[in-house]
Amino acid sequence: MTADPEHPVVQGELAELRRRLDVAHARVEGGLALLSHRAEQTAKEVDDLSARIVAMEHTRWPLPAVAAIAAVGALAVAVWQALGH
Repeated sequence: MTADPEHPVVQGELAELRRRLDVAHARVEGGLALLSHRAEQTAKEVDDLSARIVAMEHTRWPLPAVAAIAAVGALAVAVWQALGH
């Protein structure tokens, strides 16, 4: 009978396939865990950058105020030059 000699070969092949499947499954799980960790880090970095941008927006000078100060400075220089200094 040819089934008996092949039986150990089939069991060995099944064991090898199971081992390969376990290794591939472990690799996929590891990759997913790494991607999840990186996504969490990226989310934290985005939150930090968002907070920094909000802080910078609150501390910046509004453009009309800068334009008014520049206009007053230019007027002061023009008056000073007109008076001959």
